[in-house]
Amino acid sequence: MKIGFLTACLGQMPLDELAEWAAEQGFEALELPAWRPPQRPKDYAPRHVKAERLKSSDAARIRELIASHGMVISSLAFYENNLHPDRRKRDANRAHLRKVVDAAASLGVDRVGTFVGGRALRAAAALREAGQFFRELCAYAADRGVRIMIENCPMENWVQFGIPGNFAYSPELWEALFNEVPDENFGLNMDPSHLHWLGIDPIQATRDFGSRIFHAHAKDTEILHEGRQRFGVLAEQLGDNPWASGWWRYRMPGRGAIDWAAFVRVLNEVGYDDVLSIEHEDPEFEGSEEKVRAGLRLGLEHLQSVLAEPVARVAGLVVDRGL
Repeated sequence: MKIGFLTACLGQMPLDELAEWAAEQGFEALELPAWRPPQRPKDYAPRHVKAERLKSSDAARIRELIASHGMVISSLAFYENNLHPDRRKRDANRAHLRKVVDAAASLGVDRVGTFVGGRALRAAAALREAGQFFRELCAYAADRGVRIMIENCPMENWVQFGIPGNFAYSPELWEALFNEVPDENFGLNMDPSHLHWLGIDPIQATRDFGSRIFHAHAKDTEILHEGRQRFGVLAEQLGDNPWASGWWRYRMPGRGAIDWAAFVRVLNEVGYDDVLSIEHEDPEFEGSEEKVRAGLRLGLEHLQSVLAEPVARVAGLVVDRGL
């Protein structure tokens, strides 16, 4: 397997500089963000690929840059809400996603990652709408040699308090979506960190959906027992608190509850031998470029140590840390 990372965490760093640094550390793959142009100065919009205006000469330069450092582009990333309650934003997200597919084809990248998204709809209605959109998108992508993958983050309270913002966070919903969109180029960007805090066994989920795993995120989850005692699992607090998510927080691989050797083993079992892409959302390594780089190095070192070991031992995905 190759180890890479989603470069959105260093979104202000020019790609030339970022690629050089990543290769020097030992990374072998980059997952490049391709968000829409920001509408306001504070919008989240990492853009190492400007998909809406990517020329063939731009694509050639990016391909040559990454290859010159001995790396590959594992995926283009545009994780936005394709079921957004605002029709104009929904249409804009969907139109841009097609441009990201076009950009991936120009770059010779065969995977584009996104969210299904969500809004206050009954499950059956959300499934119908998502199914229609993704059937059309997958056909569009297949014509260009690109696969579409959805990530399993719940995006809790993203759109409206009390409901998940992404209709693709559980095995039940994956199965329903894959039945609705029975396309071979429609799959998962599997992230075990979300499953863990939701109480879903990532090992079992990976076994059950192995043929649908196109890409894998490497992000850990730490359970914060004091936070759970105070806030409960719904974790909507009043005011500020010292816990990033009330009773859990994302961490770099090796700093949470996930047994990465077991995760790699089960990926191997289901035939996945591709990229482990670190998604940096660890609050202890945020706030400066220096901290972000330090966190990425720690995650890389842990995953390298895991891949260097025989992955034959029988282990559960969650380490016994008093959970």
